[in-house]
Amino acid sequence: MTNLAPLSDRAVIRLSGEDRFSFLQGIITQDVEPLKTAPAIFSALLTPQGKILFDFFIVQDGDALLIDCFADSADALLKRLTLYKLRAKVSLDLAKDLNVVASAERIENGFPDPRHVKLGWRAIVGETADGANSDYDRARIALGVPEFGKDFGADEVFLLDVNYDLLNGVNYKKGCFVGQEVTSRMKRKGEVRRRTLIAKFDGPTPEKGAPVTADSSTLGEAMTAADGVALALIRLDRWEKAKADGTPIECGGKELLLEIPDYLKQG
Repeated sequence: MTNLAPLSDRAVIRLSGEDRFSFLQGIITQDVEPLKTAPAIFSALLTPQGKILFDFFIVQDGDALLIDCFADSADALLKRLTLYKLRAKVSLDLAKDLNVVASAERIENGFPDPRHVKLGWRAIVGETADGANSDYDRARIALGVPEFGKDFGADEVFLLDVNYDLLNGVNYKKGCFVGQEVTSRMKRKGEVRRRTLIAKFDGPTPEKGAPVTADSSTLGEAMTAADGVALALIRLDRWEKAKADGTPIECGGKELLLEIPDYLKQG
């Protein structure tokens, strides 16, 4: 298990049964068809109003699909999926014998993180690894990649707020999914009011949830941070106005520099 860092805040749900692909295809944001050839996909389950309830990775494992999700929400996700099951021929259970690990290097029987090429590799394994996941969090924060359970909770944000449209979290051409109407309309009409940006500080970063301000205007709030860098959910129109006016942007009493993640510039 050398060089593998355990992601101890993750859990695994096992989904099996002959309808496993069609069941997921009708409710989640990403197309499941690539799973028949690709190692993994990143996706989310939304409210009917289009806000994120859960996000997760899905990996094919023989005749089953493994769902790598935030551990504290695993029971709630399992319950929600069971609610949607209806007459679908699938079975669901929490795979307590499985663990999630990450590495900056290729992992045998693992998969490259679908969100960003520089996030390295993940794997679902039957054994545990020693170590911590601090390098993983530093990497994703530096790249501007937010994560459910750490940066935001259920029913708080839309896909576009946390850049999931450019992090391979949604396929707008796949057909119906829960919350699709709202999400597709926002994308089609360009109604992107908020984005997750990178905030750079001189010195210690503020606490999660601290307001980001420009004079008397609140632009957004800080998310998780590491090594003088934080993620921040920002109202784009207010940020543009502050830049145009030359107003310093602050958080926690400190001036900060907001940057657009590279992948967002390319989107």
